[in-house]
Amino acid sequence: MLVFVPKITNRLHYTFDFVFNTVLGVDFQLTTNKDAFRDYEGDKMSYGQNPLWEEPFQKATALLFEHDIYNQELKPIDFMGVKGFFPVYSQRSLFPFDLFAASFYLITRYEEYLPQIRDQHGRFAPEYSCLYQMGMLAKPIVDLWVLELAKRLHLEDKIAPRKYVFQPTYDVDAAWAYLHKGFFRTTGAYARDILAGDWQEVKKRNRVLFKHERDPFDSFDFQFQLQQEFHLKPIYFIHCGDYDTNDKSISYRNKAFKALIKHIGDYADVGIHPSYSSYLDPVRLQTEVERLSSVLNREVTKSRQHFLRMTMPRTYQRLIELDITDDYTMGYASQVGFRAGTATAYRFYDLESDSATSLKIHPFAVMDGTLKDYLNLGITDSYDKILQLVDEVRKVQGTFIYLTHNETLGGDKRWVGWPEMYRKMLENCR
Repeated sequence: MLVFVPKITNRLHYTFDFVFNTVLGVDFQLTTNKDAFRDYEGDKMSYGQNPLWEEPFQKATALLFEHDIYNQELKPIDFMGVKGFFPVYSQRSLFPFDLFAASFYLITRYEEYLPQIRDQHGRFAPEYSCLYQMGMLAKPIVDLWVLELAKRLHLEDKIAPRKYVFQPTYDVDAAWAYLHKGFFRTTGAYARDILAGDWQEVKKRNRVLFKHERDPFDSFDFQFQLQQEFHLKPIYFIHCGDYDTNDKSISYRNKAFKALIKHIGDYADVGIHPSYSSYLDPVRLQTEVERLSSVLNREVTKSRQHFLRMTMPRTYQRLIELDITDDYTMGYASQVGFRAGTATAYRFYDLESDSATSLKIHPFAVMDGTLKDYLNLGITDSYDKILQLVDEVRKVQGTFIYLTHNETLGGDKRWVGWPEMYRKMLENCR
């Protein structure tokens, strides 16, 4: 595909690379040479203010030719049952909006570089995102646009086959609820329960510590069983930070925890789960990555933030500095759906430096805690919500990434019935 543009910029090249190469698997080349474009006999299109001749043409807005970051005026329009924005007015234009600019705006998380309202954990609040306000958060809208572009350019027979993929992921915030906590944490927990008069909790802790009952967070055998039964290739994200208010992990020095990490590493890919406290602390983050790497005895290249706590572009810049190649944080804690508008992995573009990076972003669609704690859904409604999202991903043959925790699959207390729901989900979502 040869694309004529009036000017080649980093933003423009990155966006066309995502659309044609990443999503469609079609080679492309940008040119500003009108004569070469006119004489080219293969597939071609132009992108700019006006078409050159009779070629397929997409009218452009200014976004991909700019370098600065500022508030953009988004005017949503209806388009084939979904929405589009950055409207353009040209009868010759392939789309009534600039899908390239709109795609760039979403996948770079442009709006998260602007002044914003954050929640109590310093996270971008999804309710203020453009996709949420358009009612489009639950659809991989960018993929839908791009696949429609392929149809309008008559590329259906030339695009690389896309394949729906189900990718299970597990966050291990704390491997055990009672076991291996050490003398002081265990004694403190007993004292807290006794002062609160919670004798049921005291009894349960006793049963677990004296090996009369399985630790409620220890669902790892169940997970390994599911991996073999359903031929899964999961990714685990392990918390190796120090104990703190929002970090309740087991000490990385604990022999049982080390053995568990190595055992998980025999069954699955393992990445770092940077602690709440390492949010913008590069030294602490590096320490945690090195801890996990030393236990696994191999390089750690995957990451997902604890509490999904991230800020653009600092979090990703820190990961790149530590040679992290793949991040799985792109999603919301309080809402399900597609934060970047896509179910396709893509390279992170740093708007501050105005350049593409080597870091690959893997958007996830739904987290167990979102369904139960934020949306207050029961098991049946949670299952239905998951299947709705899976259907949307299957429509675009994308990757459906599900985030769950070992605590959830333990099925204790507030998570009663969730292991059974998870198995049922696997039967339908693989």
